[in-house]
Amino acid sequence: MNEQNLKPFSSENQPKNRGRKPGSKNRSTIIREWLDVEQVTENPVTGEMQRLTVEEQITLSMVKKALLGDVNAYKALMDSAYGKPTQYIDTNQDITVHYIDDDGMVMDESMMAELAH
Repeated sequence: MNEQNLKPFSSENQPKNRGRKPGSKNRSTIIREWLDVEQVTENPVTGEMQRLTVEEQITLSMVKKALLGDVNAYKALMDSAYGKPTQYIDTNQDITVHYIDDDGMVMDESMMAELAH
């Protein structure tokens, strides 16, 4: 790198403004606003006309699918309501190691200890 060619930006020669424009919304903000929109619509579970948010409509649609036997819809609802189940792995188990010699004979640790002496 030739340091003689490096010049600081002057007031006339500023880098172009990059990134999001001030005041623009994040995608998550826009989605939340749309999920909060209310409509008078048919409840997919009860069939009655109700004032529901888009989020409620989507949730009720998943409930209806689960009621009709959709296992993935049921799992998504349960995970949302109660959190995903935690899996525990027991790492405090005794492990027996077996060694196989060149002849294919299986040897345990006591046999290996005899060979070492």
